[in-house]
Amino acid sequence: MSAVHYSDEHIYIRPEGNIGVVGISKYAQEQLINVVYVELPEVGQVVKVGDEAGLVESAKAANEVYSPVSGEVLEVNSSLEDNSAPINDDPEGAAWIMKIKMSNSGELEKLMSADAYSEFISSLE
Repeated sequence: MSAVHYSDEHIYIRPEGNIGVVGISKYAQEQLINVVYVELPEVGQVVKVGDEAGLVESAKAANEVYSPVSGEVLEVNSSLEDNSAPINDDPEGAAWIMKIKMSNSGELEKLMSADAYSEFISSLE
């Protein structure tokens, strides 16, 4: 399994070959407290780094999900449309939001490692 990378918008991507599994970080979920709704991107949608590719909503706030890399959305976790609860329990595991076929895996180098992300969120508290 490849290392997980993080954006400063609290989005993670876990590369699996040229496919990236994308979702919100555990920190993002903790800030939202209780996610009640997830809006998924369209399969086939082409995104660039920083493009809005979904939405997660809690009673507290709504936050856009920005794509951490460029590519095509291959798959979405449609189970989250009917039941967003898993994102509260396992945001960086079973509750991934989308899978992207990366058009430029070099973009991963611009994201933070898990250690760098830990330092980043520590600086926010």
